[in-house]
Amino acid sequence: MLDQQLVNALSLGCVYALFALGFTLIFGVLGVINLSHGAIFMVGAYAAATFMRLFSLPLWMGLLGAFLFSGVFGLVIDVLVLKPLRKRNAPHLIPMIATIGVAIILNNGVQAIFGAENLRFPAGTIPDDALEFAGIHVTVLELGIVLVSFVLMGVLMLALKRTQMGRALRAIAESPKAAYLVGVNVEGLFYMTSFIAAGLGGLAGVLIGLYSNALFPLMGQPMLEKGIAVIILGGMGDIRGAMLAGLFLGFAEVLSVAYIGSSMRDAVAFGLLFLVLLVRPKGLFGSLQERKV
Repeated sequence: MLDQQLVNALSLGCVYALFALGFTLIFGVLGVINLSHGAIFMVGAYAAATFMRLFSLPLWMGLLGAFLFSGVFGLVIDVLVLKPLRKRNAPHLIPMIATIGVAIILNNGVQAIFGAENLRFPAGTIPDDALEFAGIHVTVLELGIVLVSFVLMGVLMLALKRTQMGRALRAIAESPKAAYLVGVNVEGLFYMTSFIAAGLGGLAGVLIGLYSNALFPLMGQPMLEKGIAVIILGGMGDIRGAMLAGLFLGFAEVLSVAYIGSSMRDAVAFGLLFLVLLVRPKGLFGSLQERKV
């Protein structure tokens, strides 16, 4: 029983970590808490389901389409909303309010197009095969969620640590002005970060949609709340913290449902957030240093 719950927790925690990676990447590089990230999560799931239904695409192409479609949405949000605010040197609260407005527009737009009823992926596209390992029941879908999540997290970590682009992003996270003075294309990397972060959020939406096989316009709102808890738990702007905190939150939720009750699921998430703020305000890997402009 415990082994089976741990498998379920791993797949859920991987999705939380993947969602939080995009969330914390935007904060770390752009210095913005993007509260439209939950809506992008939802848009990615709807995009994959729609592409697969209209063009009879296989699942892997639906995932790719969701990444690209969500990424373009993130790029448009950056160009139309965040870039003008950056040019005006707007206080941090203004982009947060602006992205709330973007989220409302996206949620209402999807509801107007698809309705408020649950949408499902086309029949036969979700793998229902299962594997048995030492008495543990693992579906192909759960295994795929874990593999996709870990591969993407690993690629992102390696890119940030080992490539020239990653070093440039870390320089921008430290001080955009200093990075610009040494020749870094700051604005171009802002665009790329917005694209990748939104793409990861959209992929997380597809994975959750596949896991539950139920899409609805407000599905991103609870994920946004969990994402905020994860990035605070892990440390604002820290990629390692987002990964570990997402996994930790997934395990905490699944085990609380199994051994305490489903009504305590959200209480566990925000109870953990409260405890971290009391004991370690900067999070597991965060820093209290202020970002240099």
